[in-house]
Amino acid sequence: MIDAALFPFDVHSFLKGDCGDPGACFGMRLLPGKGLAVRAFLPQATRVELLDSGTGAVQATLKMTHPEGVFEALLPDREQAFNYRFRVYGWGGPQEVEDPYRFGSVLGELDVYLMAEGTHLRLYEKLGAHPVAREGVAGVEFAVWAPNARRVSVVGQFNNWDGRRHIMRRFSSSGVWELFVPGLAPGDLYKFELKSGDGRLLPLKADPFAFRCEYAPGTASVVTQEPAHAWEDAAWMAERWHNNRYDAPISLYEVHLGSWRRRDDGGFLSYLELADQLIPYAQSMGFTHLQLLPVSEHPFYASWGYQPLGMFAPTNRYGSPDDFMAFVDRCHQAGLGVLLDWVPAHFPADAQGLGEFDGTHLYEHADPRKGRHMDWGTLIYNYGRTEVQNFLIANALYWLDRFHIDGLRVDAVASMLYLDYSRKAGQWLPNRYGGRENLEAVAFLRRLNEVLYAHFPDILTVAEESTAWPMVSRPTSVGGLGFGFKWNMGWMHDTLVYMGRNMLYRKYHQGEITFSMLYNDAENFVLPLSHDEVVHGKNSLLWRMPGTRWEQFANLRLLFAYMFVHPGKKLLFMGGEFGQDHEWDHNKALDWQLLQFEEHKGLRTLVGDLNALYRSLPALYQLDCDAGGFQWIDCTDRKNCILALLRRGTDGSFLVAVLNFTAKPQSGYRVGVPVAGSYDEVFNSDSSRYGGQNFGNNGAVPTAPVPMHGQAQSVSLTLPPLGAVFLRLPG
Repeated sequence: MIDAALFPFDVHSFLKGDCGDPGACFGMRLLPGKGLAVRAFLPQATRVELLDSGTGAVQATLKMTHPEGVFEALLPDREQAFNYRFRVYGWGGPQEVEDPYRFGSVLGELDVYLMAEGTHLRLYEKLGAHPVAREGVAGVEFAVWAPNARRVSVVGQFNNWDGRRHIMRRFSSSGVWELFVPGLAPGDLYKFELKSGDGRLLPLKADPFAFRCEYAPGTASVVTQEPAHAWEDAAWMAERWHNNRYDAPISLYEVHLGSWRRRDDGGFLSYLELADQLIPYAQSMGFTHLQLLPVSEHPFYASWGYQPLGMFAPTNRYGSPDDFMAFVDRCHQAGLGVLLDWVPAHFPADAQGLGEFDGTHLYEHADPRKGRHMDWGTLIYNYGRTEVQNFLIANALYWLDRFHIDGLRVDAVASMLYLDYSRKAGQWLPNRYGGRENLEAVAFLRRLNEVLYAHFPDILTVAEESTAWPMVSRPTSVGGLGFGFKWNMGWMHDTLVYMGRNMLYRKYHQGEITFSMLYNDAENFVLPLSHDEVVHGKNSLLWRMPGTRWEQFANLRLLFAYMFVHPGKKLLFMGGEFGQDHEWDHNKALDWQLLQFEEHKGLRTLVGDLNALYRSLPALYQLDCDAGGFQWIDCTDRKNCILALLRRGTDGSFLVAVLNFTAKPQSGYRVGVPVAGSYDEVFNSDSSRYGGQNFGNNGAVPTAPVPMHGQAQSVSLTLPPLGAVFLRLPG
């Protein structure tokens, strides 16, 4: 029978899994006037001996006081606690095991204070699972935030997934449960078993701070030793500020790692294989940065990473966290920056995830009018909760800190900013002023950017924001959201609509292709031709272009030329650079076999040349975010669907671009220019090098003192059909 006098213990409540304070029930305790008492729960043990850890000598044999495995002993002659372990019989031979309840707390009071304040920016160093040695004993420190739980246990193969074996201790009033479990090591699987405050046993939960997750379809967390990667990117990191500036050339190659290429057997390329193949490819194409669709662990592969559950874990599909570090390191050594898509707008409702984590709506809003995205079936973070803000900001810092990531593209910002996003009347709740703005999300985004730039001033943050919310990429000090850049979704939409029109009717829609310049100075823009434009029935970029096969390629070459002379940093999704025929399919590699055809090969050459020209001409990037960097020469020739424009650099250099959006070539087309001289034709999208017909200006064109477009000088040009020519003065 249980010796209640030993120290209080309700065995029946414990065996039902209702013990919420293991420290009061197990371990070693001094009983004044009686000696030392020890109690342990060791199921299936037949005999248990208490050993002195220092000498290895047996101090007592514990008595089984309940057949399910409760053992107790009283040492009446001992009055001072000592380090001990158990020798257990009945587990296939004598085994010596440590008692987790003889070790002290994982956390400190400062940790708890900072968590409560929401300023524990290295939260990932305390919560989660951390292999350590305590008092010379190897094991793992576990800690998890679950303030409303009645009981929290860490479970895994090491304890037969029995939540009574390793019940965690609640640390003061912080809502954090913690325990050091001796004997565990990297590679061990684990989850948390929680009982809600009303006594419900919840589905086993994955660790929100896990550094690695079990390979899908498994959902357990994996104990992981944080990689001690020997970084070799010091030169890149020292100069990173120069590569991420507003006046730097930034050309992003957007990539989904699982479908850029595949192995011959259809399997995924690993991070290291991608380093061998993707990095030299992007480098040869002249891109400055890779932008990766989310790499945070996501159980549902078809979500492309936009429904992440393992926010601190690079997806296991392509390798280990150390492998991903090596990938980023090699990108930097090759002169490529790395941006990650980061998803704080929502999270999936999978049972093992954050939803109702401790039996309450801990991370999400309880009211579905604020806490659930109806379109996506996902949950919305409660941005007004201090601990949730801390979780997200610490996660963003984690990727920048541990993985040397150069920036974050924040997904679905519009859905965060508006309480009525994709909701009908009655499906949303107004803010405290009666408005539709999500004031808590606004405050979170501002703080996010303030913290990230304070700690890493040389990175960049980019908002995917599709509305007219003001000052997204302006400092928080003047009322902005503090992002470095914003995706120009208006430019993307209007341009693709215009380019998709029959060439005969474009003259009636000139405003679609020019409207973006009316608001260009309002934000620091990225021009995105992203993955979203080549899925869900939208077709590939190539097949969105009208006309014959030749005209489709000419239109796509023209679209890319227009993007590179339009103010704004550039982003192109993989496959677009060589004219992927079909919509993007995440289940297979891109259609690389198309490069056997000259028109596809020529298109890829054009993108590479545009990147090279862009990076070599300051006029194309220095004043992207300044009104002085762009000037229309003429945007009113609707009849001929021709645009002429000027890009300027800070050094006084300039580039003239003339674009013909009809299939009709033009001869003797006169365009005003600011300076007299002989202009080199530095780019022509109709070059046979790109699959064109070589309509052009024989490499150069002289000016004549013929006034045109408000200029005293002009040039007479041959404009190719559906083509663009760029001119500049030599020198």
